[in-house]
Amino acid sequence: MRIGFIGLGRMGANMVRRLLRDQHEIVAYNRTAEKTKEIAGEGADAAFSIEELVSKLEKPRAVWIMVPAGDATEAQIAELLEHLEPGDTIIDGGNSNFHDDQRRHPKLKEQGIDYVDAGVSGGIWGLANGFCLMVGGEPAPVKRLEPVFLSLAPQDGYLHVGGPGAGHYVKMVHNGIEYGLMQAYAEGFEIMHASDYALDLAAISKLWNHGSVVRSWLLELAERAFAGDQDLTHLKGWVADSGEGRWTVQEAIDKDVPAPVITLSLLTRFRSRQPDSYGAKVLAALRNEFGGHAVKTE
Repeated sequence: MRIGFIGLGRMGANMVRRLLRDQHEIVAYNRTAEKTKEIAGEGADAAFSIEELVSKLEKPRAVWIMVPAGDATEAQIAELLEHLEPGDTIIDGGNSNFHDDQRRHPKLKEQGIDYVDAGVSGGIWGLANGFCLMVGGEPAPVKRLEPVFLSLAPQDGYLHVGGPGAGHYVKMVHNGIEYGLMQAYAEGFEIMHASDYALDLAAISKLWNHGSVVRSWLLELAERAFAGDQDLTHLKGWVADSGEGRWTVQEAIDKDVPAPVITLSLLTRFRSRQPDSYGAKVLAALRNEFGGHAVKTE
């Protein structure tokens, strides 16, 4: 299948490579020309403008957008609409909010443009292992694009989960669950790191992936992270969030669903970014005031 691809970051470039490996024809564009030239050297057809990308596709065209959610995606869709025609399809593979999908879909449909949202999981390992795809949209354009989805995904790693926005909705909850899983592993390994025993955390990570109920790919990554320096002295405990955890918590609130683990894991990431917690200072001050408890000063 011939498809346009916009956005050649760490995931996007590997997605293009996986598609090329499966004999798809890719017209690739990236805002920085160097990345476009690099992927062209691996077999993609290079485009150095959106107009050129669209001109190199056959009707009905399909263009996959793999850029950061929000303003970047909105701008890319707006630019594409200057060149696409009725019958063409836009696939948003970034981590867009499902509310944006629900807003975009009817507007694009009025112009005769199909819109498909694809939640993509797999990170930098997707080239070798495949990308898990959670796809939302109307049945006809999704079915038309299945050869692309099946090439990107491992066996049983692609599913049309529902109508417009459903793909990003499922990916949002997926990432919220990921927050909770990662936080549980982090707390457990911190307890073991503080233990009086001389525990080999890399070896324990490997052990738990053989028959344990907590085995997972995250534990394989933990084994890699602990190898050589389980104190992780080269890292700061500063943890970002890309938005999906917040959206999952907000959806839980909107639907009156208790989600304490995901919520607390998100709040713990916020705490990691504070060099010193003002709230903790208030707690120390109050304990000192009412009970004369010892405090530490700067």
